[in-house]
Amino acid sequence: MTTATAGGPPSPATDPDVAEGRRSRRIAYLLLLPGVLWLVVFFVVPVVQLFTVSLQSDYPGAPGYYYRDVNFSNYVDALVEFWPHMLRSLLFGALATFFAFVLAYPLAYAMAFKAGRWRSVMLICVIAPFFTSFILRTIAWRQILADDGVVASVLTSLHLLPGGRITETWVAVVAGLTYNFLPFMVLPIYASLERADPRVIEAGGDLYANGMTTFARVTLPMSMPGVLAGTLLTFIPASGDYVNAELLGSDRSTKMVGNVIESQFFKVPGGYDTAAALSFTLMAMILVLVFFYVRRFGTEELV
Repeated sequence: MTTATAGGPPSPATDPDVAEGRRSRRIAYLLLLPGVLWLVVFFVVPVVQLFTVSLQSDYPGAPGYYYRDVNFSNYVDALVEFWPHMLRSLLFGALATFFAFVLAYPLAYAMAFKAGRWRSVMLICVIAPFFTSFILRTIAWRQILADDGVVASVLTSLHLLPGGRITETWVAVVAGLTYNFLPFMVLPIYASLERADPRVIEAGGDLYANGMTTFARVTLPMSMPGVLAGTLLTFIPASGDYVNAELLGSDRSTKMVGNVIESQFFKVPGGYDTAAALSFTLMAMILVLVFFYVRRFGTEELV
């Protein structure tokens, strides 16, 4: 004879596991709330305001005065007039990213595997420029690359400087961008290499691979998350930078879109809509490029 047990299985509302799961989700949402509010206030709202300004129209005959409108011709006019600056910004950003990678990888490799007790010193040397103003560092480069400086004099004596000067050329702007954003490339690559298991790299030698093959097949793939992070951290700010072009470049041939935006906002009456349209276009172009870059290389192990 069997005895019926009192009550059935616990309902979802009273199941302790379900209640604990809901409590964990509420805590997670509460932890996310400050970050979400920060993004809404300091990113979403300004972007919406920027987009709104980019569509407004000028009052006829009253430069500097606007009314709300949906005027997409601002984008057409801005791109028709300033497309060379837009392409130049992307080109300079790509060149600076490439040269930063070429310089950063050997340095990060040496810090991770060869530096030994000097690793901390080298790491401090990489971080040290952050203790100085971005603008002061760029002005220092203007002195280093000056016409009567050591660099220009040596290159001129070797007949490697046809124009006789480095400043006010694209070389100076790209050099300044590369230098200023070099730590953003070094640190992620170093973090990836420093976390790599040396036994895996040694296994390449055990399998009779030479140094180059081991590097190409083992070390470089293991450091790709750092390379991806460094590329994004370098290319995005370098493309939107205007300080290096302002201090190291010329008045026309090296101006980037950041200089045009700064000029339209602060110096050209009635230039708000053009500056906003260029800003929004640059942001959209970089987001599209980053999207395809991330789709190509993935973000699963992004440091």
